[in-house]
Amino acid sequence: MNTIKIGTRNSPLALWQAHEVAAKLQHVGFDTEIVPIVSSGDKNLHQPLYALGITGIFTRDLDLALLNSQIDIAVHSLKDVPTELPHNIQISAVLERDFSEDVLVRNKDAEPLDLEVLKIATSSLRRRAFWLKEFPETEFADIRGNVQTRLKKLDDGIADATIFSLAGIKRMNLDVLYEPIPFLLQAPSQGVVAIASLSSNIDLNQVLKSISHKETEICTTIEREFLRTLEGGCTAPIGAKAEMLDGQVRFLGALCSLNGKDFIETDEIFDWNETENFGERLAKKILNNGGRELMDEIKKSL
Repeated sequence: MNTIKIGTRNSPLALWQAHEVAAKLQHVGFDTEIVPIVSSGDKNLHQPLYALGITGIFTRDLDLALLNSQIDIAVHSLKDVPTELPHNIQISAVLERDFSEDVLVRNKDAEPLDLEVLKIATSSLRRRAFWLKEFPETEFADIRGNVQTRLKKLDDGIADATIFSLAGIKRMNLDVLYEPIPFLLQAPSQGVVAIASLSSNIDLNQVLKSISHKETEICTTIEREFLRTLEGGCTAPIGAKAEMLDGQVRFLGALCSLNGKDFIETDEIFDWNETENFGERLAKKILNNGGRELMDEIKKSL
C-alpha cells in the first residue's frame, strides 16, 4: 500500500482531526498525505443547516472524492455523517471519544445575565429545542461557520451567547470561558472523529480497524441506530449518549418538539452484546410512547 491520502474539510478543526488520524496511521507504519476539500456546508454560511434540505452537507463532497479515488479515506466529525451512507462507503474506524458535551460561551457583556434572558446564537434544531424546553421565551439568532468565525460573530454582538461542542474548544486549545449545560443532551456521536473508506478496499479497512477504538465504536453504533430509527431521514431535535461502565451500557436518549413543549426521553442501563440492535430497540420505545406522532409534527413543520 502506497501513501494513504486523507480527505478532510479545510476548517482548522477538521484539519486537526485529519492530523490526528495521520499520526495514528504513521504510528502503525504508513505514510500519509492530507488532501483538504471544501464542502458544500462550508460554501454556504448564510442559511441555517436545517433550511438547506440536504442530508450529509458536510460529507457529500468527501464522499464524491472517495468514490472518484481522489482520496483513500475521509475524516469526519461523526455527528455530521448521515446514518444512511452512499453505496460502497462505510465508517471503518472511530477514534476514542474525548469530549462529548455542549457548552455555553457568552460575550463579555452578557456574563452577569441569567440563562433565561440570554439571546442565543445557534442554527441547531436540537440546541434550540432543548433550550426552549427550559426557557420557552428565548430569542435566537442564526450563526454558521467554524469555531473561530462563530467566536468573532459573538464578540461582534450577534447574540449574548452561543453553544459549542466542548471537543471543538479543547481540540483548538482555545482560551475561552465556557459553562456546562446539563439539560442539553448531546447530538448522537458528538465528540467522535470517524474515518470513512470504500467497503471494497478490504486491505485498507483492515488497517483502519487496527486503529479504531472499540468502546467508542460500540457506543456510537447504539447512538446512530437510535438516530436512524427515529428520524427516518428527517432532521429533528434528537439527543443521545451511550457510555460503557464495566461491560454495561448506560443510554440516555431524547426527542423534543421544535418549540420545546413536548419531550420524550429514555434512560436505561443494560448488558451489551454483539447481536442485539440496542439503538433500534430504544428508539422504538420513544416512538411507541408518542414519538411517532411527534416526528410527524416535526416533519410537517420543516
